[in-house]
Order: sequence, then structure tokens, then C-alpha cells
Amino acid sequence: MSSLFNQVKSNQVKANQVKANRAFIAGSRLPKAGLLFLAALLAFVSSTAQSADLIAERILPLRERAALQDEILADRLDNLVPQLMRREGIEAWVLIAREYNEDPIVKTMLPATWLNARRRTVLLFIDRGEALGVERMAVARYAVGDLFPGVWNPEEQPDQYARIAEILSAANPKNIALNFSNDYALADGLTYSEQRDFSAALPSELRSRLVSSEPVAVGWLETRTDKEMTAYADVMAIAHDIIAEGFSREAITPGITTTEDLEWWYRQRVNDLGLTTWFHNSIEIERPKKVSAALMAQGAALDIIYPGDHVHIDFGITYLNLQTDTQQNAYILKAGETEAPSYLQRALSEGNTLQDILTANFRVGRTGNDILARSRAQAIGRGLTPIIYTHPIGLHGHAAGTTIGMWDKQDGVPGSGDYAMQPNTAYSIELTAEVSLPEWGDDPLKMKLEQNGFFDGETFRYIQPRQTQYHLVSSD
Repeated sequence: MSSLFNQVKSNQVKANQVKANRAFIAGSRLPKAGLLFLAALLAFVSSTAQSADLIAERILPLRERAALQDEILADRLDNLVPQLMRREGIEAWVLIAREYNEDPIVKTMLPATWLNARRRTVLLFIDRGEALGVERMAVARYAVGDLFPGVWNPEEQPDQYARIAEILSAANPKNIALNFSNDYALADGLTYSEQRDFSAALPSELRSRLVSSEPVAVGWLETRTDKEMTAYADVMAIAHDIIAEGFSREAITPGITTTEDLEWWYRQRVNDLGLTTWFHNSIEIERPKKVSAALMAQGAALDIIYPGDHVHIDFGITYLNLQTDTQQNAYILKAGETEAPSYLQRALSEGNTLQDILTANFRVGRTGNDILARSRAQAIGRGLTPIIYTHPIGLHGHAAGTTIGMWDKQDGVPGSGDYAMQPNTAYSIELTAEVSLPEWGDDPLKMKLEQNGFFDGETFRYIQPRQTQYHLVSSD
């Protein structure tokens, strides 16, 4: 509610400024031509500032951002960890990281003011039973914010691993989960030396109870909570608005702007908004071969964006510890055009159909490889040529969870593709529909789309509306 209030207040300030500008012009004694020029200039500045500021205004200052991130994290630790540990039958979960060599999961559990682990940071979860719940603690020199109270005093017990062994021996859990995994790099963060020294400190009866944390670790990474999804809606809206801003004359001058120019425009815009990216965006031009041949014959550079071009972006931001990964398409209008040619709109519709086929196959318990096989068979039966490479998204861009194909693995993905889909998970619906169009030429147009969505266990929905119409960029 406060962000909405601030936006309304800011818009009122802008409206007042515009009135003041007009009053200044009305009272000025400049010549008429000068007044007209000044009015046009102020109108341009006001409109561009307003369009730019509307995105910036929705981004929280760092202090407010940190408070929201910590609120979401505390909710996940309080509610999600106990749920996952009991679902997977894990009684103790030990996470070990050293400064600048953090376990990827430890990084997702640090409060906003902790940019890295400190010295050796050991996070420990122990299930004390239904009555007492899951206790969490930091076996480290420092408590980890308000989230993990410290339970080690080096002056009393100089050996950190001996202290961990004491706690685990007293708890006597039936199993002790550590972050090692064959299939998921994000769940394989325990280093060789830490595993060696931790294991050596345990009594033999506990050492025999060591297991992989993969089920609970992947569950932690892939599960999206209600609080996260509320924030995710705004994160995705901001990402979409930045894409739309770049796919306009704000950033593109047809015949002059290159793909690299536009890539760096997006990178700079994200930086100027106080956000970060988790990969460098890419801009790709698709043209019929005959058009490219004609441009080369004229000595024109092929990396420049021209009227009639089909322009594709792959773009992602990081905000509130959540990632976006979006691919959309723009059309550069030729003189006299007001919309993209009907055959391109038909190709976009084919891409949307492939999205629908894929997401209709989402079921709890189905593996990614099963969903991939079903979706490809149905799409091919509909006359489509599908390439599906959909992945989980959330705390990481290419996240842990159910993988549904890779661009070079259309027969299935060993390991992560065998993982069964779970409820309350988010995905980048990433795919290509190769569409044959007589107007395009002999080679198919590659309709590349990517849109982030949420599966609650029963239904799938996009976090923000997917692209069903081209971004249009004027050449006039």
C-alpha cells in the first residue's frame, strides 16, 4: 500500500511540475517562436522523465528492499524448512561454507546485510519433534543476523568441528544430511576438505548416518512461497516494462542502432535502476535470407536494426533475490505500416500454442522427461516443430528442480529430467517453435519465447501476461 501511495504522490508532484512549466511559459516574454520551442522541449522532457521514472519509482530503496528480503527469508526458514525436512524424513541438516566459497544454498539463507559467509559459517537444522519443532542455529563465531542464533564459543571450545559433533551427538538424529549431489550443482556445495574434516570429527555411529541432502535442498530451492509470489509479480512487471522501453524509439533508431548498442542500452538501464542482471542479455535479428543477401549487396552492416526486421531479446534481472528470464520479440515497422505482417503474427500464435501444449502437461509427480515426451508428441501431431528447454526459476535463473528438455537434449535430460514435478514451483517456459512461412522463405522462422510462470499443483499461470502481440517500433 505504501508503494502505491508513493507512486500516486509522485505522479501528483509531476502533474504540479507540468502546471508550473505551463504557467512559466504563459507568463514569459520570449518571442513566440522561442515559446513554442520551449513548450515542446518541456513537454518532451516531462514525458520522457515520467515514462522513465514510473519504472524507477516501483523499485524499493536498498534499506526497504533488505527488510522485505529478510521478511521473506524468515518466513521460508520458519515454515518451509520444517515442511521439507519432514516430507523427506531428514532429522538433521548441516550446511558448511567458508567466506568467498559459499555453498550456493547457504547464500540463499543469509540475511540481506550478510553479503558473504564469515570465516567458516555452519548452519544447522535439527528436528526436535512435533512439540519443539525444527531448531536452527549457527555453529560459528557469529550469530547469523536474527535468523540463526550462535551456539559456539571459541574461547570455551576452540575446535569448531568438535562443537558440531557435540551438538549432533546430543541430538542423536537418525540421519544427517549434507549438501552433496550427483545431479544438481546447486545442491552440491560441500567442498572436499569441509566434508573430510566434518566427517572425521563425528563418532563412527553418526558418520554412518550421513546422507545426501538433495531432496530437501532441491525442495528449498524450487518451492515458492505466498510471500515470494506476491513480490514476484512486481519483479516480473518491472522486467517486462524494461523490455518494452528498450523495444521502442527510446532505444532503437532504425538504420543506426546495432544489436550490440541495444544490448548495452539494456545493461545500462538495469544498472541505472539500481538492479542487476544474472546474465548479459542478447539481441538477435531474424530476417529472410533474401533480405540479408540484399543488404550485403548494398554493403550494409547486418548487425544494424532496419525496418522490417524481426528482433528478439533474451533478458533477465535480479531483484528481491528473485530472477527473471524472458524472451520476447519486436517488429520494426516499415514506412506506412501500423502493425506486424499477418504471417509474423501467425508465427507468434504458433509459439503460444506450443506454450499451451507444454503447460497443459504439468502434473505433480510427472518427471520432466515425461512432460517433454508428451508435449513434443502432441505438438508434432498438431503440425508444429518444437524445441523445448524449460527450466525451474526462482532464487537462481537456471534453478534446481524439474528440467523439461534442453535445446540439445530433446529426448530427455538424465538426472534433473528424471526429477518429479512438485507443487508451488516456478518455471521459465522456454521454447522455440520453428514455423514454415511462404512469405519468409525456405527456412523456417524460429519463434523463440520465454515466459515465467507458477504451478500450484493444480493449475499453471503466468506471473505476468505472456507475449501475444509484437512490440512495434516506428521507423518514422
